[in-house]
Amino acid sequence: MFLNSLISRIQPLDEIAMQAVRARQDMLTKPRGSLGRLEELSIQLAGMKARPFPSVERKAVIVMAADHGVTMEGVSAYPAEVTRQMVLNFLRGGAAINVLARQAGARVTVVDIGVAADFEPIPGLIQCKVMYGTRNLARGPAMTRTEAEQALQVGMDILNDEVARGLDIVATGDMGIGNTTSSSAIVAAMTGLPVTQVVGRGTGIDDQGLDRKIKVIEQALAVNQPDANDAMDVLHKVGGLEIAGLAGVMIAAASHRVPVVVDGFISTAAAMIAVGLAPHVRDYLISAHQSVEIGHQAMLKHLNIMPLLDLNLRLGEGTGAALAFHLIEASTRILQEMSTFDEAGVSDKE
Repeated sequence: MFLNSLISRIQPLDEIAMQAVRARQDMLTKPRGSLGRLEELSIQLAGMKARPFPSVERKAVIVMAADHGVTMEGVSAYPAEVTRQMVLNFLRGGAAINVLARQAGARVTVVDIGVAADFEPIPGLIQCKVMYGTRNLARGPAMTRTEAEQALQVGMDILNDEVARGLDIVATGDMGIGNTTSSSAIVAAMTGLPVTQVVGRGTGIDDQGLDRKIKVIEQALAVNQPDANDAMDVLHKVGGLEIAGLAGVMIAAASHRVPVVVDGFISTAAAMIAVGLAPHVRDYLISAHQSVEIGHQAMLKHLNIMPLLDLNLRLGEGTGAALAFHLIEASTRILQEMSTFDEAGVSDKE
Protein backbone atom coordinates (compact mmCIF):
# COMPACT_ATOMS: atom_id res chain seq x y z
CA MET A 1 0.00 0.00 0.00
CA PHE A 2 1.27 3.50 -0.87
CA LEU A 3 0.54 4.61 2.72
CA ASN A 4 3.07 2.15 4.12
CA SER A 5 5.64 3.30 1.59
CA LEU A 6 5.22 6.94 2.66
CA ILE A 7 5.33 6.08 6.35
CA SER A 8 8.64 4.26 5.86
CA ARG A 9 10.12 7.43 4.32
CA ILE A 10 9.42 9.66 7.34
CA GLN A 11 12.74 10.56 8.97
CA PRO A 12 13.37 11.74 12.53
CA LEU A 13 14.30 15.36 13.12
CA ASP A 14 17.83 16.21 11.98
CA GLU A 15 19.91 16.67 15.13
CA ILE A 16 22.89 18.19 13.33
CA ALA A 17 20.80 21.03 11.88
CA MET A 18 19.06 21.57 15.21
CA GLN A 19 22.36 21.80 17.05
CA ALA A 20 23.66 24.32 14.51
CA VAL A 21 20.60 26.52 15.09
CA ARG A 22 20.91 26.25 18.89
CA ALA A 23 24.50 27.42 18.61
CA ARG A 24 23.56 30.35 16.34
CA GLN A 25 20.66 31.40 18.60
CA ASP A 26 23.15 31.66 21.45
CA MET A 27 25.37 33.97 19.36
CA LEU A 28 22.61 36.43 18.34
CA THR A 29 22.44 39.86 19.95
CA LYS A 30 20.07 39.00 22.78
CA PRO A 31 20.19 37.22 26.11
CA ARG A 32 20.16 33.47 25.51
CA GLY A 33 16.62 32.11 25.34
CA SER A 34 15.04 35.56 25.52
CA LEU A 35 12.92 35.01 22.39
CA GLY A 36 11.35 31.93 23.93
CA ARG A 37 9.05 30.00 21.61
CA LEU A 38 10.46 31.78 18.55
CA GLU A 39 13.85 30.24 19.27
CA GLU A 40 12.30 26.84 19.86
CA LEU A 41 10.38 27.12 16.58
CA SER A 42 13.50 27.89 14.57
CA ILE A 43 15.26 24.87 16.07
CA GLN A 44 12.25 22.63 15.38
CA LEU A 45 11.97 23.87 11.79
CA ALA A 46 15.67 23.22 11.20
CA GLY A 47 15.20 19.65 12.41
CA MET A 48 12.16 19.15 10.22
CA LYS A 49 13.87 20.45 7.09
CA ALA A 50 17.38 19.19 7.91
CA ARG A 51 18.70 22.70 7.18
CA PRO A 52 20.32 25.20 9.57
CA PHE A 53 18.53 28.09 7.80
CA PRO A 54 15.00 26.77 7.12
CA SER A 55 12.74 28.69 4.75
CA VAL A 56 8.96 28.94 5.01
CA GLU A 57 8.46 31.36 2.13
CA ARG A 58 6.25 29.10 -0.03
CA LYS A 59 3.10 28.54 2.03
CA ALA A 60 -0.15 26.73 1.28
CA VAL A 61 -3.38 26.11 3.17
CA ILE A 62 -5.14 22.92 2.08
CA VAL A 63 -8.86 23.11 2.87
CA MET A 64 -10.65 19.76 2.69
CA ALA A 65 -14.45 19.87 2.39
CA ALA A 66 -16.89 17.04 3.09
CA ASP A 67 -20.31 16.36 4.55
CA HIS A 68 -21.32 14.14 7.46
CA GLY A 69 -24.31 11.84 7.58
CA VAL A 70 -24.63 12.40 11.31
CA THR A 71 -26.13 15.85 10.65
CA MET A 72 -29.50 14.10 10.26
CA GLU A 73 -29.38 13.65 14.05
CA GLY A 74 -29.62 17.43 14.55
CA VAL A 75 -26.10 17.92 15.92
CA SER A 76 -25.37 21.23 14.16
CA ALA A 77 -26.84 24.71 14.25
CA TYR A 78 -26.40 24.95 10.46
CA PRO A 79 -27.90 22.84 7.66
CA ALA A 80 -25.66 20.51 5.66
CA GLU A 81 -26.11 22.70 2.55
CA VAL A 82 -23.71 25.19 4.11
CA THR A 83 -20.75 22.95 3.28
CA ARG A 84 -21.32 23.38 -0.45
CA GLN A 85 -22.11 27.07 -0.09
CA MET A 86 -18.90 27.72 1.84
CA VAL A 87 -16.82 25.89 -0.77
CA LEU A 88 -18.14 28.38 -3.33
CA ASN A 89 -17.27 31.21 -0.93
CA PHE A 90 -13.70 29.90 -0.64
CA LEU A 91 -13.40 29.85 -4.41
CA ARG A 92 -14.63 33.44 -4.64
CA GLY A 93 -12.00 34.46 -2.09
CA GLY A 94 -14.56 35.77 0.38
CA ALA A 95 -14.08 33.53 3.43
CA ALA A 96 -12.00 34.26 6.51
CA ILE A 97 -9.32 31.81 5.40
CA ASN A 98 -8.93 33.64 2.09
CA VAL A 99 -8.41 36.96 3.87
CA LEU A 100 -5.91 35.58 6.40
CA ALA A 101 -4.04 33.49 3.83
CA ARG A 102 -3.65 36.53 1.58
CA GLN A 103 -2.21 38.48 4.48
CA ALA A 104 0.26 35.66 5.20
CA GLY A 105 1.23 35.28 1.54
CA ALA A 106 -0.17 31.75 1.35
CA ARG A 107 -2.11 30.09 -1.43
CA VAL A 108 -5.38 28.30 -0.63
CA THR A 109 -6.08 24.90 -2.18
CA VAL A 110 -9.74 23.84 -1.92
CA VAL A 111 -10.58 20.14 -2.23
CA ASP A 112 -14.00 18.51 -2.56
CA ILE A 113 -13.28 15.16 -0.96
CA GLY A 114 -16.86 14.38 0.02
CA VAL A 115 -19.37 17.20 -0.33
CA ALA A 116 -22.91 15.82 -0.61
CA ALA A 117 -23.58 17.74 -3.82
CA ASP A 118 -22.13 18.06 -7.30
CA PHE A 119 -20.14 21.02 -8.55
CA GLU A 120 -19.72 22.17 -12.10
CA PRO A 121 -16.07 22.34 -13.16
CA ILE A 122 -14.87 25.44 -11.30
CA PRO A 123 -11.41 26.96 -11.57
CA GLY A 124 -9.57 26.47 -8.30
CA LEU A 125 -11.65 23.53 -7.04
CA ILE A 126 -9.94 20.15 -6.91
CA GLN A 127 -12.67 17.53 -7.20
CA CYS A 128 -11.61 14.23 -5.65
CA LYS A 129 -14.92 13.12 -4.18
CA VAL A 130 -14.65 9.73 -2.48
CA MET A 131 -18.36 9.63 -1.64
CA TYR A 132 -21.26 12.05 -1.12
CA GLY A 133 -20.62 12.57 2.57
CA THR A 134 -20.16 9.93 5.23
CA ARG A 135 -22.91 7.69 6.52
CA ASN A 136 -24.59 8.39 9.86
CA LEU A 137 -22.01 7.27 12.42
CA ALA A 138 -24.73 7.02 15.08
CA ARG A 139 -26.20 4.07 13.19
CA GLY A 140 -23.04 2.32 11.98
CA PRO A 141 -19.59 2.99 10.49
CA ALA A 142 -19.20 6.39 8.84
CA MET A 143 -17.13 4.80 6.06
CA THR A 144 -15.85 1.44 5.05
CA ARG A 145 -12.17 0.85 5.69
CA THR A 146 -11.58 1.03 1.94
CA GLU A 147 -13.32 4.41 1.66
CA ALA A 148 -11.22 5.76 4.54
CA GLU A 149 -8.07 4.54 2.81
CA GLN A 150 -9.18 6.22 -0.42
CA ALA A 151 -9.67 9.51 1.42
CA LEU A 152 -6.22 9.21 2.99
CA GLN A 153 -4.81 8.63 -0.48
CA VAL A 154 -6.51 11.77 -1.78
CA GLY A 155 -4.81 13.80 0.94
CA MET A 156 -1.42 12.28 0.16
CA ASP A 157 -1.84 12.93 -3.56
CA ILE A 158 -2.88 16.55 -2.97
CA LEU A 159 0.18 17.20 -0.81
CA ASN A 160 2.48 15.61 -3.37
CA ASP A 161 0.99 17.89 -6.03
CA GLU A 162 1.54 20.92 -3.80
CA VAL A 163 5.18 19.94 -3.28
CA ALA A 164 5.59 19.75 -7.05
CA ARG A 165 4.29 23.37 -7.25
CA GLY A 166 6.83 24.47 -4.65
CA LEU A 167 6.08 24.17 -0.95
CA ASP A 168 8.01 24.99 2.21
CA ILE A 169 5.24 24.72 4.81
CA VAL A 170 1.60 23.61 4.76
CA ALA A 171 -1.43 24.43 6.91
CA THR A 172 -4.51 22.27 7.28
CA GLY A 173 -8.06 23.59 6.95
CA ASP A 174 -11.50 22.03 6.94
CA MET A 175 -15.10 22.61 5.98
CA GLY A 176 -17.88 20.20 6.84
CA ILE A 177 -21.10 20.73 8.77
CA GLY A 178 -21.18 18.07 11.50
CA ASN A 179 -17.43 17.61 11.70
CA THR A 180 -17.08 18.62 15.36
CA THR A 181 -19.31 15.63 16.17
CA SER A 182 -16.99 13.33 14.28
CA SER A 183 -13.90 14.91 15.82
CA SER A 184 -15.36 14.62 19.32
CA ALA A 185 -16.02 10.94 18.69
CA ILE A 186 -12.40 10.50 17.60
CA VAL A 187 -10.94 12.14 20.70
CA ALA A 188 -13.28 10.23 23.01
CA ALA A 189 -12.42 6.94 21.28
CA MET A 190 -8.65 7.49 21.27
CA THR A 191 -8.26 8.98 24.78
CA GLY A 192 -10.94 7.01 26.61
CA LEU A 193 -12.30 10.22 28.14
CA PRO A 194 -16.05 10.54 28.78
CA VAL A 195 -17.90 12.15 25.89
CA THR A 196 -19.13 14.93 28.17
CA GLN A 197 -15.51 16.06 28.66
CA VAL A 198 -14.66 16.40 24.98
CA VAL A 199 -17.81 17.73 23.30
CA GLY A 200 -18.39 21.42 22.66
CA ARG A 201 -20.98 23.56 20.94
CA GLY A 202 -19.43 23.46 17.46
CA THR A 203 -21.16 26.02 15.28
CA GLY A 204 -23.12 27.34 18.28
CA ILE A 205 -25.78 24.85 19.35
CA ASP A 206 -27.89 25.58 22.44
CA ASP A 207 -28.03 23.50 25.65
CA GLN A 208 -30.65 21.16 24.23
CA GLY A 209 -28.58 20.68 21.10
CA LEU A 210 -25.46 19.99 23.16
CA ASP A 211 -27.26 17.28 25.15
CA ARG A 212 -28.45 15.72 21.89
CA LYS A 213 -24.93 15.86 20.44
CA ILE A 214 -23.48 14.11 23.51
CA LYS A 215 -26.08 11.33 23.28
CA VAL A 216 -25.44 10.89 19.55
CA ILE A 217 -21.69 10.50 20.08
CA GLU A 218 -22.20 8.10 23.00
CA GLN A 219 -24.49 6.07 20.75
CA ALA A 220 -21.93 6.13 17.92
CA LEU A 221 -19.20 4.79 20.19
CA ALA A 222 -21.50 2.11 21.59
CA VAL A 223 -22.66 1.01 18.13
CA ASN A 224 -19.25 1.05 16.43
CA GLN A 225 -16.88 0.09 19.28
CA PRO A 226 -13.83 1.72 17.66
CA ASP A 227 -10.48 0.28 18.73
CA ALA A 228 -8.43 3.02 20.41
CA ASN A 229 -5.21 1.25 19.40
CA ASP A 230 -6.14 1.10 15.70
CA ALA A 231 -6.30 4.57 14.16
CA MET A 232 -7.72 3.26 10.90
CA ASP A 233 -10.52 1.52 12.80
CA VAL A 234 -11.37 4.77 14.59
CA LEU A 235 -11.18 6.74 11.35
CA HIS A 236 -13.51 4.61 9.28
CA LYS A 237 -16.04 4.05 12.06
CA VAL A 238 -16.47 7.58 13.45
CA GLY A 239 -14.27 9.83 11.29
CA GLY A 240 -14.93 12.09 8.34
CA LEU A 241 -13.69 12.25 4.78
CA GLU A 242 -12.02 15.64 5.28
CA ILE A 243 -10.41 14.36 8.47
CA ALA A 244 -9.02 11.38 6.57
CA GLY A 245 -7.83 13.65 3.76
CA LEU A 246 -6.04 15.96 6.19
CA ALA A 247 -4.40 12.98 7.90
CA GLY A 248 -3.11 11.94 4.48
CA VAL A 249 -1.78 15.45 3.91
CA MET A 250 0.13 15.29 7.19
CA ILE A 251 1.67 11.89 6.51
CA ALA A 252 2.78 12.89 3.03
CA ALA A 253 4.11 16.24 4.29
CA ALA A 254 6.24 14.52 6.93
CA SER A 255 7.66 12.19 4.25
CA HIS A 256 8.79 15.29 2.32
CA ARG A 257 10.14 17.07 5.43
CA VAL A 258 7.44 19.72 5.04
CA PRO A 259 6.27 21.22 8.38
CA VAL A 260 2.53 20.99 9.05
CA VAL A 261 0.72 23.84 10.83
CA VAL A 262 -2.26 22.15 12.45
CA ASP A 263 -5.31 24.38 12.79
CA GLY A 264 -7.93 23.74 15.48
CA PHE A 265 -10.27 20.99 16.62
CA ILE A 266 -10.93 19.23 13.31
CA SER A 267 -7.36 19.42 12.09
CA THR A 268 -6.09 18.12 15.43
CA ALA A 269 -8.46 15.16 15.15
CA ALA A 270 -6.80 14.48 11.80
CA ALA A 271 -3.40 14.80 13.49
CA MET A 272 -4.42 12.18 16.05
CA ILE A 273 -5.28 9.81 13.21
CA ALA A 274 -2.08 10.62 11.31
CA VAL A 275 0.13 10.07 14.37
CA GLY A 276 -1.79 6.90 15.20
CA LEU A 277 -0.95 5.58 11.74
CA ALA A 278 2.59 7.01 11.57
CA PRO A 279 4.02 8.05 14.97
CA HIS A 280 6.94 10.04 13.50
CA VAL A 281 4.44 12.47 11.93
CA ARG A 282 4.23 14.11 15.35
CA ASP A 283 7.74 15.55 14.89
CA TYR A 284 6.49 17.56 11.90
CA LEU A 285 3.45 19.13 13.57
CA ILE A 286 3.16 22.72 14.78
CA SER A 287 -0.05 23.40 16.69
CA ALA A 288 -1.41 26.78 15.61
CA HIS A 289 -3.82 27.65 18.40
CA GLN A 290 -5.93 26.54 21.34
CA SER A 291 -9.50 26.11 20.14
CA VAL A 292 -12.54 27.08 22.20
CA GLU A 293 -13.79 23.49 21.74
CA ILE A 294 -13.30 21.81 25.13
CA GLY A 295 -12.01 18.57 23.64
CA HIS A 296 -9.08 20.33 22.01
CA GLN A 297 -7.02 20.40 25.20
CA ALA A 298 -7.35 16.63 25.49
CA MET A 299 -6.18 16.26 21.88
CA LEU A 300 -3.14 18.46 22.45
CA LYS A 301 -2.26 16.56 25.62
CA HIS A 302 -2.63 13.24 23.77
CA LEU A 303 -0.26 14.46 21.03
CA ASN A 304 2.03 16.27 23.51
CA ILE A 305 2.12 19.46 21.44
CA MET A 306 1.72 23.06 22.59
CA PRO A 307 -0.31 25.66 20.64
CA LEU A 308 1.24 28.96 19.60
CA LEU A 309 -1.89 31.13 20.01
CA ASP A 310 -5.00 31.35 22.18
CA LEU A 311 -7.46 33.76 20.56
CA ASN A 312 -10.80 32.08 21.37
CA LEU A 313 -11.06 30.85 17.77
CA ARG A 314 -13.57 28.19 16.73
CA LEU A 315 -14.04 28.72 13.01
CA GLY A 316 -11.82 26.13 11.37
CA GLU A 317 -11.01 26.57 7.67
CA GLY A 318 -7.33 26.84 8.61
CA THR A 319 -7.78 30.37 10.02
CA GLY A 320 -5.71 29.84 13.17
CA ALA A 321 -2.98 28.17 11.13
CA ALA A 322 -2.83 31.11 8.73
CA LEU A 323 -2.35 33.46 11.69
CA ALA A 324 0.40 31.21 13.07
CA PHE A 325 2.30 31.52 9.78
CA HIS A 326 3.38 35.01 10.87
CA LEU A 327 5.04 33.75 14.06
CA ILE A 328 6.65 30.84 12.27
CA GLU A 329 8.10 33.08 9.59
CA ALA A 330 9.28 35.49 12.30
CA SER A 331 11.27 32.66 13.89
CA THR A 332 13.11 31.98 10.63
CA ARG A 333 13.75 35.67 9.94
CA ILE A 334 15.27 36.16 13.39
CA LEU A 335 17.60 33.26 12.67
CA GLN A 336 18.60 34.52 9.23
CA GLU A 337 18.62 38.29 9.60
CA MET A 338 19.59 39.08 13.18
CA SER A 339 23.25 39.95 13.82
CA THR A 340 25.53 37.93 16.03
CA PHE A 341 27.48 39.64 18.82
CA ASP A 342 30.65 39.55 16.70
CA GLU A 343 28.92 40.92 13.57
CA ALA A 344 27.33 43.79 15.51
CA GLY A 345 30.38 44.59 17.63
CA VAL A 346 28.31 44.07 20.78
CA SER A 347 29.89 42.60 23.88
CA ASP A 348 28.48 39.24 24.97
CA LYS A 349 27.99 38.53 28.67
CA GLU A 350 31.07 37.59 30.66
